[in-house]
Amino acid sequence: MRNKKTWTCFLLILAGIVLGGFIGSLFPDTWVNYGQTFGLSSPFVLDLGILSITFGLTIKITIASILGILLGIAVYRFL
Repeated sequence: MRNKKTWTCFLLILAGIVLGGFIGSLFPDTWVNYGQTFGLSSPFVLDLGILSITFGLTIKITIASILGILLGIAVYRFL
C-alpha cells in the first residue's frame, strides 16, 4: 500500500513539472518563465565503431515548474 502512495506522489509531482513547463512556455517573457538551466551543454558521444551512444541531460527549473511541483504535492495531500 505504501508503494502505491509513493508512486502516486511521484507521478503527481512529475505531472506538476510538465504542467508548469507548459505554462511557462505559454508565457515566455513573464516572471513565471524565469529560471536556471543546468546540465551538459554539449552531449557526450561514445563511438565504438559499430555502435554510437550519445549522453546528454539538461534540466531547466523555472518558477512555473516549482509552482507545478507545489500544486502536485497539494493535490496528493488531498487524496
